[in-house]
Amino acid sequence: MRQRSPAIDVSENPLQAILLMSGAMLIVPVMDIIAKYLSLSIHPLEVTFGRFVFQFLVSLVFALILLRLPRPGGQQPFVNFLRGILLASASLCFFIAVKYMSVATAISIFFVEPMILTILAALILKEPVGPRRIGGIALGLAGALIILRPNLAEIGLVSLLPVATAVLFSFYLLLNRLYPVRDDLLTIQLSAGLAGSLYLGAILIVATTFDVGDVVFVWPNAWQAGLLALIGLISFCAHGLVVAAFQRGSASLLAPLQYLEIVSATLFGFLVFADFPDLLTWVGIGLIVGSGLYITHRERVRKQAAG
Repeated sequence: MRQRSPAIDVSENPLQAILLMSGAMLIVPVMDIIAKYLSLSIHPLEVTFGRFVFQFLVSLVFALILLRLPRPGGQQPFVNFLRGILLASASLCFFIAVKYMSVATAISIFFVEPMILTILAALILKEPVGPRRIGGIALGLAGALIILRPNLAEIGLVSLLPVATAVLFSFYLLLNRLYPVRDDLLTIQLSAGLAGSLYLGAILIVATTFDVGDVVFVWPNAWQAGLLALIGLISFCAHGLVVAAFQRGSASLLAPLQYLEIVSATLFGFLVFADFPDLLTWVGIGLIVGSGLYITHRERVRKQAAG
């Protein structure tokens, strides 16, 4: 999941922005690949909990190194902690999904997020949505259905979890529109890590205490703990790269680069698990990517007209 922080005084540099954003998008799926690998022996709930614990610890270490430990929650405690809970919920849904389906497929379905965000913004923020963007939304959702149909037949409703991830992340982005971020990246990372750890830790305690589902807590060995720490570090670094990219380049320049996640996920998924999307899945991916790019274009045109 990607976060943004307030812009600081950094000179615009499109080339640097592209390189930073590309780097972030190429390493994010590594986190999901590791989560899929760990889910073979550890429940995804515990994996997600570990991801946020180590994200918090990595953020804390950086804060101590920089000699500036921010106040928990920053200037917007309720909003920042709610952001963390939304991100934790989205990550949990996604990590459960990749246990049963390929990372590339799950990420491809997740990219219905721009369509869902457009719908939510129209319903909640009353933003205008013209017939062209409605057509783009319909095209993207059709692509998602093409990918979902065989997965629904094979693994059931769990294949809808990437859609749930997209919905939760859309609410996270909508929250950012309602309450613009007022804290720096380190404060946001610490707040998200703390909120996610407490929230998921509480769920983990309840689930293991009352035997909810198949949740069983397993003390990770040194190798597993190292991989959980790596997930937290990747999350911290990827978010930092995205923020640095947006400080140097415009959203319209960087938004299309998010689809590099599909390339990276396909490559690492094939190398680690021998997973490779079939032809029908690629058709669905093409429709989703094309729809997302078109919606981004129409959003840019709308803002230029309004400005």
